[in-house]
Order: sequence, then structure tokens, then C-alpha cells
Amino acid sequence: MRFLIVRTDIRTAADTDITAAWACGHRLRDETTRPEPRRQVVHAEDRDAALLLARALATVGAVRSGKQRVKVLPLDDPGYGQAHSEGPDT
Repeated sequence: MRFLIVRTDIRTAADTDITAAWACGHRLRDETTRPEPRRQVVHAEDRDAALLLARALATVGAVRSGKQRVKVLPLDDPGYGQAHSEGPDT
């Protein structure tokens, strides 16, 4: 399975946005509609390589200080399409 390792900036949120999201039960950040800005993108062919690269990116000063984050995302999951193609269980 292939993986994508991404280093992104963390968007700051105002206290009023946090309060509104908490009160309404909404997510503060939704990566599907508004992803965080990417700083660096790396590909890996297996999980071990992806985690090794993620650890290396985590040593960057901005990540260690909490201004950026590292994400490891699977690109293809062979079992996902088969398990979810039939719809919900009845």
C-alpha cells in the first residue's frame, strides 16, 4: 500500500469560532472542504517507510513548536472498496 506524508501549517482558530463549533456540534476544521496549506509532500511505498519519513519530518522546528503538523495518509486501500460497495448492513 502506498502512503502520502504531508507537512501542513496549522490554521489558528479564534475563541469565538471554537465556541460556536462546540455549541453547534460542528467540526472546527474539516479537511475535506478546506484542507490546511501544505508545506511538504513525500510519497512512500510501505507503512514502515511512511512512518520513518513522518518521524523525520516531525523533527522540523515548526512541527516541534506546534505551528505545523505531519499527517500520514494511505493512498490506496484494497479492502476498502469491497467492504463498502454493498451499502449499510440491514
